[in-house]
Amino acid sequence: MLVKQITNLFSLMELFIQSQRPLSVREIVSELGWPRSSVFNIVSTLVELGYLYQPVARGGYFPTYKWMELARDLSEAQPLPDTVHQLLEDLADETGETAFLAAGEGSNIVFLDVVESAAEIRFIANIGQRLPIHITAAGRAILSQMPEQERGGLLKRIRYQPYEKETFLSPESVEEDIASNSIKGWYSNLGNYAPGVAGVAVAFPFMNRRNAIALGGPVSRIEDKLESLGSLLTKRVGEFLKQHNRKSKR
Repeated sequence: MLVKQITNLFSLMELFIQSQRPLSVREIVSELGWPRSSVFNIVSTLVELGYLYQPVARGGYFPTYKWMELARDLSEAQPLPDTVHQLLEDLADETGETAFLAAGEGSNIVFLDVVESAAEIRFIANIGQRLPIHITAAGRAILSQMPEQERGGLLKRIRYQPYEKETFLSPESVEEDIASNSIKGWYSNLGNYAPGVAGVAVAFPFMNRRNAIALGGPVSRIEDKLESLGSLLTKRVGEFLKQHNRKSKR
């Protein structure tokens, strides 16, 4: 037995996917053949809940990014296998720096797992901690996994401001960094956000999620070995993903 209100909602969302543009109430009525009152009530409810908006006044309705945030939150709720935490432990042991797993959350990244360095002077991070997505190495590694249109939309919504350094103050500057580092596959942050704190990160597309794995530490220690750490991260994460994908196909 199907619940009509639920099937109508998914029919409406499929119509937006097919149309790829904002739709007026009249167009939705014409395409789906529903009573105008029903369409008006559904659209009004979704607007009130923040799931539809009008990109241009009286120019039709279109889904907001809240749908993507909902899907991402559900995806992030799925538990990660212990092997991911083991990878972080191995990286922390091998490099002597703090290793962490991050995911995107709107215009921020959120730390999902952290293994701190044993060094007295180290990068300290807490699970659940949030940092700006565009200025952090992990954030740009996550942004690099997005389709260009989606990434562009997100970058336009960011409120740019100088942090420790006056870097990454526009969508264009972030896009330029992603493009210039996409070939080598790793991204860096040398004190751009916080004084004396550096990071290097790689994309970690895992279980249909856009994650990043990164190493963090003092600039004085990271800067001189930035290339070697970036290469090491790329190699170790690549090996992990290859092995995981091979096991998944069995």
